[in-house]
Amino acid sequence: MTTALLVDLVLVALLLAAAVAAQRLVADLRTLPPAGAPGGTPADGATSPVSVVVPARDEEQLLPALLRSVAEQAPTVHDVVVVDDASRDATAAVARAGGARVLSAGTPPPGWTGKAWACHTGAAEATGDLLLFLDADTVLRPGALAGLLTAHARHGGLVSVQPHHDVVRPYEQLSAYFNAVAMMASAAFTRRPRAAGAPMAFGPCLLTSRADYLHAGGHEAVRADILDDAALAAAYHRVGLPVWCAVGGDAVRMRSYPGGLGQLVAGWTKNIASGAADAAPSATAATVAWISAHHAVAVGAFLSLLVALTGRGASLLAGGPVLWAAAYVALALQLRWVLRRAGSFRWWAWALFPLPLLAFDLVFARSLALTVVRRSVSWRGRDVALAGGRSGEGVA
Repeated sequence: MTTALLVDLVLVALLLAAAVAAQRLVADLRTLPPAGAPGGTPADGATSPVSVVVPARDEEQLLPALLRSVAEQAPTVHDVVVVDDASRDATAAVARAGGARVLSAGTPPPGWTGKAWACHTGAAEATGDLLLFLDADTVLRPGALAGLLTAHARHGGLVSVQPHHDVVRPYEQLSAYFNAVAMMASAAFTRRPRAAGAPMAFGPCLLTSRADYLHAGGHEAVRADILDDAALAAAYHRVGLPVWCAVGGDAVRMRSYPGGLGQLVAGWTKNIASGAADAAPSATAATVAWISAHHAVAVGAFLSLLVALTGRGASLLAGGPVLWAAAYVALALQLRWVLRRAGSFRWWAWALFPLPLLAFDLVFARSLALTVVRRSVSWRGRDVALAGGRSGEGVA
């Protein structure tokens, strides 16, 4: 066996292992069950009253779509509470015009994040037996509430949905790897979700009974956590309540960061900085291996192309050009499979994956620098302290 062939075989084994490990993390990207499925809501749609709680800070542009979608659900929502978290725009007026009851969150008490305090305030004032927490950038398609209720009737505890990401403008395609990594590192979509540790949840859409919410301690139990969704799932787990997750599919959608590239960079910087410690170690290792494989293939394919076009760089290249070409196609197709289930990403987000991969690297480096040097990041006009992954500052 020649040295070149041996190198190719080793590289194939490493790349294949990374791809398989990552695929196991997203092997069960389930969606909400249809209304009336076995073990779900009654056929006549009768259910406990549902209160929708929306924490909102500077959300005047996004709230109308959410409120319209909630109003169109069947069964009918009992009440909608929008908690205005010190917005600097017309959030409160837009919410009232959309038929919601508006509460002012005021200044969060010491030791509370802004979002946790807003959710706590809204839950205390809502009147339904079931609480549906929705982020302002989330939209429910017809039948979504019925599907959520069916899932809750079947599984109990906390039902969480990672919405399907509606990607509109070209810069939003740069969220590709962030979406893929979020689903993989959560370990919520393996055949045995988070079997070795606490489960994960996704904050944009959370459904629970009031009784279970109070039993788990509610948002008071996670008042200092920047990623209150992950902390809330852990709180349910501690008291023996189940957590069940799904992806949004056609039922639950969102459009994150419509305000431009700066908003996208700030949002993902905050999420990376505060979320790294919440991922399960095994899921983190598999996700890092998958990202590393993409870097290796991007570099190998580039060097192979450089050698083919100029004859230079051969000394830098390990592995044959056929191997790197095949690996590029294989990883691009796997990324396509994941992205089609995560959002409406265009073809080039996976076919030209080194571009969104570079964006991921730059934002990750920025997040790491802010975490190490400043120990805080900025989000919606507030500084978010990162000491220990917890913050006494408000976060919308």
